Amino acid sequence: MPLTIVHRSSMPETVQPSPRSGRMHVLIVDEDPAVRSACCEIAAARGFVPCGVDSLAAARSLLRGSGIDILLLDLKSPAGPGLELLEEVKLLHPEVAVIVMTAFATVTSAVEAMRTGANDYLTKPFAVDDLVSMLDRATERRSVDTATRHLREKLRSQQGLGNLIGNSPEMEKIYRILSKVSQTAHPVLVLGESGTGKELIARSIHANGPNASKPFLPVDCGSLVPTLVESELFGYVKGAFTGATRNKEGLLVSAEGGTVFLDEIGEMPLDLQAKLLRALQEREVRPVGATHRVPINCRILAATNRDLSTMVEQGRFRKDLYYRLNVVALRIPPLRDRREDIPLLAAHFLNRMSSRNNGTKYVLSDDALRTMSEYAWPGNVRELENSIERACALCSGPVLHLADMPTQLQDFHLHAHRAASATNGKASVPDMASVTPLADLERKAILETLRQLKGDKLTTARLLGIGKTTLYRKLKEYGVSDSLAGV
Repeated sequence: MPLTIVHRSSMPETVQPSPRSGRMHVLIVDEDPAVRSACCEIAAARGFVPCGVDSLAAARSLLRGSGIDILLLDLKSPAGPGLELLEEVKLLHPEVAVIVMTAFATVTSAVEAMRTGANDYLTKPFAVDDLVSMLDRATERRSVDTATRHLREKLRSQQGLGNLIGNSPEMEKIYRILSKVSQTAHPVLVLGESGTGKELIARSIHANGPNASKPFLPVDCGSLVPTLVESELFGYVKGAFTGATRNKEGLLVSAEGGTVFLDEIGEMPLDLQAKLLRALQEREVRPVGATHRVPINCRILAATNRDLSTMVEQGRFRKDLYYRLNVVALRIPPLRDRREDIPLLAAHFLNRMSSRNNGTKYVLSDDALRTMSEYAWPGNVRELENSIERACALCSGPVLHLADMPTQLQDFHLHAHRAASATNGKASVPDMASVTPLADLERKAILETLRQLKGDKLTTARLLGIGKTTLYRKLKEYGVSDSLAGV
């Protein structure tokens, strides 16, 4: 039903904000007295404390008192465009939920308001049920944001184990395992998606062990050609190949008493797997081009985002090496499975950016943090860190808004908002034909970023928060050639 204007002498248009009494305060900014009066009546009927004003100046005065919970703002407010007030509110009062109203046939300005930080929008004329639904939704969102801020402040001073961040049950389980395996010399196989922090786990195992003062030497088995990996691990003698002008000690030897971390072990070719297995079993290596063997004394930690058990069944990874490395398996959960750690991780990265940028104290707006908590994070913790770094680079103040975040987070927010608006608070069955599979979204994001960067794969991987090896594998799956003919 269209918005019906009902005047009642018992319902004053303006009620000044009062001290907190458990009821939420709504500020209505609209030059039309009939609309203000009707909105005040509807808000009061839903248990809110309404306050209606006809100018931005009056709205600013009331907002300074910090007694407003929800702002209902007409974009065509007098004495200045409503978007200016919206920007001020999101900067100075980020805790206020904002619902914008527009009388335009198109919603271009409303979408711009959403990107600026508005939580919802109404197109005039609107039905009473629409306003009621949005006020109820704003109330729920406000409660969630308040709880999130309290949690964020509570977690800000807490830490995990060493440089690991997280207090979720999944991370607590990892801490318990780490406290045990770090005191041994057994091989550990760290499993998890790209960006989950597998190297950080390996470093924590080494740093909390009895040989923490010894070297920790990482080897990226996926980024080096096999011959270079062999030379790095086993070393070589002078004249072994073109350019070998001196003897070089391999990492398995130079790590003496320390740890060698074999990252992306699933990318190692079969012939090199056999040589590695022999070295681990016999505790000695033969440098490339040498006839003698050199003893080794180091701990081996390995990591991969591949399913090694499936690769063993397919003959692409040696079964004996798999069992040799898999004495203890540690699976790192993806970020989407420990969402309660996102505020703590975000605070950690914000503090790091603050130390880099002359002590600027960055904070996330409620919209940004809520969207980050709901987003799937296909690039995991690495993508989260890169997103915050990007927001700090683009923000115009200490408050990081959703508009400062990468495009994929903004698009996710808009899709989620449209879905919520379509259901209008009512349960419905989604149209599966309109749902884009996650794999398709991932493919589109990778290929579009690669196209914009003119084929720069390393920069593409860094911006998307995924590993180089993962990007190469995805491109191979998509059938994209090095010439980018398929991009």
